[in-house]
Amino acid sequence: MPPVLLALAFILTTALTLGVLLRAAPRHRLRLLAGLGLWLLAQAAVALSGFYTVTDTLPPRFALVVGPPLLGLLALLATVRGRRFLSALRLNWLTLLHVVRIPVELVLWGLYHYQAVPRLMTFEGRNWDILMGLTAPLVYYVAFRRRWLGRGGLVVWNVVGLVLLGNIVRLGLLSASGPFQQFSFEQPNVALQLFPYVWLPAFVVPVVLLAHMAVLWQLVWGGDRAGEVS
Repeated sequence: MPPVLLALAFILTTALTLGVLLRAAPRHRLRLLAGLGLWLLAQAAVALSGFYTVTDTLPPRFALVVGPPLLGLLALLATVRGRRFLSALRLNWLTLLHVVRIPVELVLWGLYHYQAVPRLMTFEGRNWDILMGLTAPLVYYVAFRRRWLGRGGLVVWNVVGLVLLGNIVRLGLLSASGPFQQFSFEQPNVALQLFPYVWLPAFVVPVVLLAHMAVLWQLVWGGDRAGEVS
């Protein structure tokens, strides 16, 4: 079992993710805090019950972790109200939000050493997502403080981030115990079925995806705050 300190580190990472998201959405803070707080508590309760550790069902029980956030993100793009929400988010805070990818990758690396995730899900394997976290402060500085990085550069950086995020999501899903597992049978991805690590696919990953979506929506399709970047 992973140590308590590793779990505490991930709880703090989740709190940091929520805090930065709230800073990026000043018009919606109370509703977001209430809704996302309930979602996090619900996922914690279900994970603590052991529900997600049963992996031989069809459809997989884990669909209840990734399905609702995915549908919510699609709804943001598909509805006028959702697109208004995306347009109101602050680009600078959305860029800084990707710093959370550093502690996430360090936690995954720690989980690997306690045989809770496979090596390919870490930066020692096939997961290079930590690069987005390391470059986020620099991109924030050159794009929003110095204004050296224009709209095109920020778009490219976010597209690269989407590719890296898609890579680790694919690795995580296909290395998890269950009917769709294709990788790491000797050391499957079991941590994400447990509290608090279930919050990674249930909350942290969707928020990171939301940050990319909102920035690209504003810069490519002309959201209300696109003028923040020259």
